[in-house]
Amino acid sequence: MGNSYAGQLKTTRFEEVLHNSIEASLRSNNLVPRPIFSQLYLEAEQQLSSLEAGSRADNEEEEEEEEEEEGSESSSPPVSYQVKPPPEGCCTTDGFCQAGKDLRLVSISNEHIEVPSGFLLVGAKSPNLPDHLLVCAVDKRFLPDDNGRNALLGFSGNCVGCGKKGFCYFTEFSNHINLKLTTQPKKQKHLKYYLVRNAQGALTKGSVICWKGAEFRGRQSSTSTCSSTLFQFPESSGLSGSTSSEPLPPANASAPAGTQQTAAAVDHTPSTAAFSSAVYNGKESPKQQLMKNNLSALTRPSVLGTLTNSGPPKKRHKGWSPESPSSTETWNLQLNPQASNRIKNDGGSLLSLPHSALVGPASSPMVGSGEPVSVPDNLLKICKAKPVIFKGHGNFPYLCGNINDVIVSPLLYTCYRNSQSLSRAYEQYGASTIQPISEEMQLLLTVYYLVQLAADQVPLIEDLEQIFMRSWRESHLCEIRQYQQAVPQPFPQLPSPITPVTSAQLPWLAGLAASSCNDSVHIIECSYSLAEGLSEMFKLLMEGKLTKTNYVVIICASRNRAIDSCIVITGKYQARVLSESMLSPSDYQKEVNYQLVTGKVEALGSFFSTLCPEGDIDLLLEKFYQENQGHISSSLSASVNKPTAVNGAGTAVCTSYEIERHEIRPFQLAVAQKLLSHICSIADSSTQNLDLGSFEKIDFLICVPPSEVTYQQTVFHLWHSGILLELGLEKEHLTKQRVEQYVMKLDAEAQIKFKIFLQNSMQNPHTLFVLIHDHAHWDLMSAMHSLYPQTELSTGLVDRLLNCREVKEAPNIVTLHVTSFPYALQTQHTHISPYNEIHWPSSYSNGVDLYHENKKYFGLSEFIESTLSGHSIPLLRYDSSFEAMVMALGKRFPRLHSAVIRTFVLIQHYSAAMMAVCGLSQMKNYTSVETLEITQNLINSSRQCPSGHGLMVVLRIPCIPLAAVAYERLYNVRERLALEDNFEIILGNPNSGITIGKHFVEQLKIWQKIEDVDWRPQTYLELEGLPCILIFSGMDPQGESLPRSLRYCDLRLINSSSLVRTSLEQELGLAAYFVSSEIHTEKPVVNDVLESDPEKLSSTDNEDEEIATEGSTSEKRSPMKRERSRSHDSASSSLSSKASTFCTESSPPQALSNSTEETTNNYERQKQKVDKGAQTTISKHLPPVTEQLDMKQNIKSTQVSTTSSSSPPFSSSSSSSAPTHNSFILQTSQCSMTKASKQPPIVFLPKLVYDIITSTDSSGLPKSSSLLPYHSVMWASSFRPLMSKMMTCTEQSLYYRQWTVPKPIHMDYNNRNEGRMDTFHPRRLLLSGPPQIGKTGAYLQFLSILSRMLIRLTEVDVYDEEEININIKEESDQYYHQPGDMWPDLETFKKMPFDYTIHDPKYEDASLICSKLQTIDSEDRSMSRRQEDMYTCRQTTRMRLSKYAAYNTYHHCEQCHQYMGFNPRYQIYESTLHAFAFSYSMLGEEIQLHFIIPKSKEHHFVFSQPGRQLESMRLPLVTDKSEDYIKSPTFTPTTGRHEHGLFNLYHAMDGASHLHVLVVKEYEMAIYKKYWPNHIMLVLPSIFNSAGVGAAHFLIKELSYHNLELERNRQEELGIKPQDIWPFIVISDDSCVMWNAVEVDCSGDRKSDYTWTERNVSLKQILQHIEATPNVTHYALIGMRKWSSKTNSAEIKEPFSCCHVHDFIMLNVDLTQNVQYNQNRFTCDDVDFNLRVHSAGLLICRFNHFSVMKKQIAVGGQRSFHIKSKVSDNPVSISPAQYICAPDSKHTFLAAPAQLLLEKYLQYHSHRFFPLSLKNYSHPVLSVDCYLNLGPQIAVCYVSSRPHSLNISSSGLTFSGLLLYLCDSFVVASFLKKFHFLKGATLCVICQDRNSLRQTVVRLELEDEWQFRLRDEFQTANAKEDRPLFFLTGRHI
Repeated sequence: MGNSYAGQLKTTRFEEVLHNSIEASLRSNNLVPRPIFSQLYLEAEQQLSSLEAGSRADNEEEEEEEEEEEGSESSSPPVSYQVKPPPEGCCTTDGFCQAGKDLRLVSISNEHIEVPSGFLLVGAKSPNLPDHLLVCAVDKRFLPDDNGRNALLGFSGNCVGCGKKGFCYFTEFSNHINLKLTTQPKKQKHLKYYLVRNAQGALTKGSVICWKGAEFRGRQSSTSTCSSTLFQFPESSGLSGSTSSEPLPPANASAPAGTQQTAAAVDHTPSTAAFSSAVYNGKESPKQQLMKNNLSALTRPSVLGTLTNSGPPKKRHKGWSPESPSSTETWNLQLNPQASNRIKNDGGSLLSLPHSALVGPASSPMVGSGEPVSVPDNLLKICKAKPVIFKGHGNFPYLCGNINDVIVSPLLYTCYRNSQSLSRAYEQYGASTIQPISEEMQLLLTVYYLVQLAADQVPLIEDLEQIFMRSWRESHLCEIRQYQQAVPQPFPQLPSPITPVTSAQLPWLAGLAASSCNDSVHIIECSYSLAEGLSEMFKLLMEGKLTKTNYVVIICASRNRAIDSCIVITGKYQARVLSESMLSPSDYQKEVNYQLVTGKVEALGSFFSTLCPEGDIDLLLEKFYQENQGHISSSLSASVNKPTAVNGAGTAVCTSYEIERHEIRPFQLAVAQKLLSHICSIADSSTQNLDLGSFEKIDFLICVPPSEVTYQQTVFHLWHSGILLELGLEKEHLTKQRVEQYVMKLDAEAQIKFKIFLQNSMQNPHTLFVLIHDHAHWDLMSAMHSLYPQTELSTGLVDRLLNCREVKEAPNIVTLHVTSFPYALQTQHTHISPYNEIHWPSSYSNGVDLYHENKKYFGLSEFIESTLSGHSIPLLRYDSSFEAMVMALGKRFPRLHSAVIRTFVLIQHYSAAMMAVCGLSQMKNYTSVETLEITQNLINSSRQCPSGHGLMVVLRIPCIPLAAVAYERLYNVRERLALEDNFEIILGNPNSGITIGKHFVEQLKIWQKIEDVDWRPQTYLELEGLPCILIFSGMDPQGESLPRSLRYCDLRLINSSSLVRTSLEQELGLAAYFVSSEIHTEKPVVNDVLESDPEKLSSTDNEDEEIATEGSTSEKRSPMKRERSRSHDSASSSLSSKASTFCTESSPPQALSNSTEETTNNYERQKQKVDKGAQTTISKHLPPVTEQLDMKQNIKSTQVSTTSSSSPPFSSSSSSSAPTHNSFILQTSQCSMTKASKQPPIVFLPKLVYDIITSTDSSGLPKSSSLLPYHSVMWASSFRPLMSKMMTCTEQSLYYRQWTVPKPIHMDYNNRNEGRMDTFHPRRLLLSGPPQIGKTGAYLQFLSILSRMLIRLTEVDVYDEEEININIKEESDQYYHQPGDMWPDLETFKKMPFDYTIHDPKYEDASLICSKLQTIDSEDRSMSRRQEDMYTCRQTTRMRLSKYAAYNTYHHCEQCHQYMGFNPRYQIYESTLHAFAFSYSMLGEEIQLHFIIPKSKEHHFVFSQPGRQLESMRLPLVTDKSEDYIKSPTFTPTTGRHEHGLFNLYHAMDGASHLHVLVVKEYEMAIYKKYWPNHIMLVLPSIFNSAGVGAAHFLIKELSYHNLELERNRQEELGIKPQDIWPFIVISDDSCVMWNAVEVDCSGDRKSDYTWTERNVSLKQILQHIEATPNVTHYALIGMRKWSSKTNSAEIKEPFSCCHVHDFIMLNVDLTQNVQYNQNRFTCDDVDFNLRVHSAGLLICRFNHFSVMKKQIAVGGQRSFHIKSKVSDNPVSISPAQYICAPDSKHTFLAAPAQLLLEKYLQYHSHRFFPLSLKNYSHPVLSVDCYLNLGPQIAVCYVSSRPHSLNISSSGLTFSGLLLYLCDSFVVASFLKKFHFLKGATLCVICQDRNSLRQTVVRLELEDEWQFRLRDEFQTANAKEDRPLFFLTGRHI
């Protein structure tokens, strides 16, 4: 049927068979090929597309041989092949034909190529062009069919380049297209791929050509049928042409085989998407090759004779290239696309999950082959379930007839095929190549697996994959290690993997395995084809012979060919679950809606009516209502008789209820700080993806799912956090409308709000926008591939908004995804770097409580933990009586969806329970114990509290139409029972707000002290204390939080067939809870009781007494301490405490239990076996007698009669130590809501889910964690390791990143890049943490501390100290300038005296300089004495950085990227190194300096034309004037501050052009160059590597003067006078951060009146102002004040001072030509230089209206000099007293410059040399030609020995000491004799060596007045090679 060879010549068929036979005999060395004629005719009778040519063993040998040839990597060298030389003059370029035409696919993919009829375009691989395909046209008769067979020998092809036709030999053709082969040309080896046109019409690589023998290729059936309904894609436009628009014939027996457009599409469902397209060393990965092989049948028309295959492939080939983006979309073909978000082991990975299309009318069976099998009519009616057929190995026959009653799935086939790739997957790990697991073994293992499944279990694909992997690994170990391990349970014991199972043994072994399972697995063996087995199976089903059978395994095994197999699920329960699992969420809703709308559910209702002996429940309700109207409601809703507290109005109030305060918990703070550190690490990375320094403030937008409750909840959190006020985004008196601007619901209106957000981000580049995507796992649909276009508009919205180009590229937007279930964001294609993931920290580490919190979190693991025996009463349970009823009804109503049945049964149970509570005791028989318990506790809860607080019950009904039905029904029952004031029923729809009755609103307002008249609760959290049933609808929870009064979480109706990890954990996350950790764990007193009378029987109402936390374990345990409790259901719970009257004829026998019974004392659990209908007597512990009496009185006092004396339905009796709440007992001790808030809720689950959650796999993890993580992702391979129990969150993330890939519908699907790192978005973070743990509070706290950090980043610590020695300053009434003068007047300034005193606070510990006879209070100086660490203790203040600040390397903003040279567009910043030499007589040698000059700065220099030698640095003219130019070059000496030095002057200079040179030491050159690539560097000679700042200053000045001379000479040739060249340079410290100017207002009445303000200005403004000073070249030094907040008017009244200048100076190198810095100095070199300049008669001017702020930098500078011992490396601190020693002593030498030792020694111990000078300020030490710091307690008087120098008048001044430091020839004996010294005054002479010391003593005739002793000679503690300095001290005679 459909397989005829119509239209094909028999001769062609004969040739093919003959060719096959000959070739097989030539290639095979052990098997005799089958005779030609039997192949030709027998095969025609059988399925022609089955694998028939030779046995499987033959196949595998051929495969191996083929692979060896293809790989050319076998151990034997290839046979050399002599290539015929090409003809003269022809083209021999690779990729071109000999005619010179380009054949490369990339070049001609868009060109039109003429393809003759019967020819196909294929891609040939050239060994010389591994990355290219060459396009060829080949006659398809010479290409194989889909089975790798029937290609004619020989070749016929055309060249598509030059058009040459008729190549009859592949050798000839390969020469023509320049393949340049070294081995024999073979078409099988070099013709690799079919070429197909994609949706854009471009030619792309298609599937692999299926040459025979390739692994698995032979398997793929080439023919298939499919009903036309399969192709009605609602969104076919999104599939880029992979869906055929050609009409398809119906799937019936007469369908021709030509419907191969989808042939084998089903076979390959996940193959394309299953593997990432990574490239290994330029070759495709094994996985990829495998994938492409598997695709062969998809793109290859069958040669086996269809009516339509005579032409080339048509549209069906489009989009199937494994590389093209649409390739993986094609897996949609075989199914309803709405199932396409589940591939393979999707949704809980039940065996069949993916294929929703195959249910109902759309579920035509899979495409098949061979003779058809007719599906019998009335199959569903007779079997009560649709059998699910899993295609296994080999070919699958056509199905015809009643195909709507069966479902066919390829998932098992996919699993088999994927597990065949095990060995290949392992090769990359270095495993030896072994055979994959055989097909026989796969099938046998599957049978083993099915046999051990229980009757209520459903097969999981993950289990099977793990079994295959273990089996393979076993054989792997056996081969390598020569021993075998048993497969660990829970998987079945395997036969020895060493012995292969043959196809002949297989049916026997399978039958043997199945014989032990009581016919649950039935084996059908067929010898001819699967068709006969299926026919037999259908026959047995129709005859009712498979009623006990859940699984039928059909095996067709023959010796001559590979096995065919399929597995049919016939178990009603299993078939129902598996078929429903194929529905996509939208299909599920549609199906349910359809059944509700069409009234199919009415049969259920009528069935329920027949159950109730009293008639219809509605009639019973109506009767009850009429009878009890008026008095029942008042008694039921009666208030408490004994209030515990009374308010002013006399009404009862609850004392135990308190509103929970919002506060940040330690965990949340820790997470916020982790988030902040990740943000900082992004900013600190060298990629410049985030420039935190450029942001001034924070703004944010929180995106939430389109749930009104979640939206309001987030708004509420935000409002109460105060974050908007803290960030300065809003002012006081915040309104809700303003808060709502910062929260966006991802619905249809989101785009408007998001557009505003984007506009704000573009308009405010200095604001950092944080885009918070809360509940980030919710909608990850690709915008390009919207799955449900017919549903809400919001689908794919996250992708459209958060992944838009503007967000990705905006440098000021950081995206933070926040979720409890991050798995879908952790795939191979994720946008989020693993380094940008933040996981909620664990509470404990090695048993230590890391964050002390007063609450304990109960999440999934704690819930699971509670189910282990040895713990308290379990929090997770299932209801077996409910499950039994559902299963029974499922068999009765096979066409109804189980969600409908479950919902109706549960509504019935709740209705009956409510009626039973209200006194209709007969209704107890029609509910389950669990539902009764929930209902009773709910109704009684409000009467236990004086204020009426009650419990919340969450009833989760995912399907919105069903939720509406449930709401309507329960609401109606409640009204009829007059309970409308007792508890509320709320329908929680995600798309709407909360609606509750007015009575309950008023109650909530009283409890929460709300006075707003219009207030309505908008979040579930605001329902705290309200007794209610919340019907929680919506397919997925969307982040809604539930209040502390939640007591029961009823999840019995969740979609248990769709099992993926996220869905399961999300549902269980609803119950996640914080309980107070101050929990009583003391053991209770146990009173034994022998027997319980009926009155003492516990009802189910002592629920809230037990604290279900670990530790409160006083029950008697079973011997198996840690095993899981056998069950937590009403049939066998260890907590059975119900009267057996609940057990009636209509319900199965069961021990009714209180499965949630919780008592403070955790009473003993006892297992009960209860006979049908028997009375249960349960031994319980009685509470104390007094309490019992109280309770009995309470019972009497309530005066409510019970309807049945034999078993009072809710007589609250004595099973607990506290009275329990029910309708007859009013408890006033503690309200039930308060008790509920101290213990986690109880969760009821479907049995199937319960089993998955509570069972563990071999790794010890719950089975749920090994499920597929999310609907829109799939496993990258079946061959993956199990997750480990020890995995951290980070390791789990890496696991998913390695083993999952997104499906095409996932928004990350197209985020692929071969250079993996590029796919991560640099400003995207992921915060994951358990549900309800406080992530919202954590990220709001993060915003707060991020804002504070940004403010801190824009602030800096600057020194803020008053000037010192102000009291010594001359108090003069004379002011030389007016306060408002802008510049000094030269003549006036010359009259100003020089102030010798140092006022800079950094020199507070320096020696005072005396200028005349002064009387200084000695106390003043001594008090300010500081320790050596004084530098770090200096006073600072925090200042906000202005826009004119100087920055360090951490600042990156757009404006100064080019300036800094970091912008990728400006990589022209390679620098050149230039030597620059000049001679300096004082050093006696030529100085060689090096300049590093970036290309961008070369215009500042002059180079010689030939050779480009550096000649000079350009200098401007004095007369130049420009607003945008700074004339003075700036030099900044620096050491140890490559990161922290403030060298970025771009903003300080306000963008003005300037020349800035960093002066660095040679050994630091590279590091400075790395951090400052666009700065000019002046590199000091290596001899200065250990020198101090004096050397840098000295060389800067000398170089500048030398350069001035060079420029004068150069420009003189241009006619410019030498004096017109600008002579100033700026020498700036590397810590100058900001500059200020004082503005003086002299508009007062009197001339002396003025006011002043100080503001921050640019350095450009200050320098330009100073450079414009009249007669500026007459000043030698110009400086400014150091800023201080304590500056007073007196200090700036005189705008200019003649005094010391520091830190930031303008130096006239021309005037100071003969005044040098001391190149040896480390400290005080600026003071020393100032004194020299002044003594030379030069002017030093300080502009008092300008000030410089200096930043406190804790590294580098002075601190980079460490004095340590030269002998040992131990960092032992050495005191300054050890810095000098006697010459020739054995003192420890120090590794430090001699000058540094000298200066430090004198600073701290100069009193040893000058004892008379200590605090003797009126008799200073005379210091000649230098200033050395002798410490703050010694004053010095500086004199210069130079002729004509300005010195102070020393007449009348007697000195207490004389300091001669390296004195030169200007110091003569006569000069010293002018000064007078105290008797006993001391002398210190310092020289370079001992010889100079003696010569100096002689030359200066010192022995005339000074007495010397031999022991008074010292040296610095340096070794000889370090050239120590020598001292000689003496006393004045």
